[in-house]
Amino acid sequence: MEIISIISLAILGYLLGSLPSSVWVGKAYYGVDVRDHGSGNAGATNTFRVFGKEIGFIVLFLDIIKGVTAASLVHFLGFVDPGTEQFINLQLLFGLLAVVGHIFPVFEHFRGGKGIATLFGMLIGIHYVLALACLALFIVVLLLTKYVSLSSILATVAFPVLTIFVFKRDEPLLIAFGIAASILVILTHKKNILRLLNGEESKAKLFTPKP
Repeated sequence: MEIISIISLAILGYLLGSLPSSVWVGKAYYGVDVRDHGSGNAGATNTFRVFGKEIGFIVLFLDIIKGVTAASLVHFLGFVDPGTEQFINLQLLFGLLAVVGHIFPVFEHFRGGKGIATLFGMLIGIHYVLALACLALFIVVLLLTKYVSLSSILATVAFPVLTIFVFKRDEPLLIAFGIAASILVILTHKKNILRLLNGEESKAKLFTPKP
């Protein structure tokens, strides 16, 4: 019975992540698929680029909530005590499946986003102080460079480093997840990295006032 409950919540976590916020919100407001414009990515960054701040922040919020909700599904398992290694491992499982769902959404032909916002939401659900530290680094890099992709990569890579050396967490799966997440983000940002190296990456205009 316990394994059935875990499997059921794991599937639910993936389905939550698969909810294509940017695609559905874009179609609802403008009748446009965000993947047909900008970078072709179904994520919050491209939503900002294609539809502007208002829709961008709505999608960003929804993508973060997906990760928080998925990581919180573990609370439905009455046989797992909060704070234990098993509890954290299940949070990682459900949250990671939400990230996978965001990248490969079953509801939209497996063409999704890069999972950064959902990953951040998952981290909030597991360790909000660590999440805020990664967010602070993201904001600093973004303000200095105006590159969302670079900010996302560095903030994610900082996750396992902060976990081990600053917060002194020793859960093996949490550390392994941090390393795996860093690799995943680098792989999903390969084109961005090439554009950064070639000086062709677009800079964010989130803080640029309209003329």
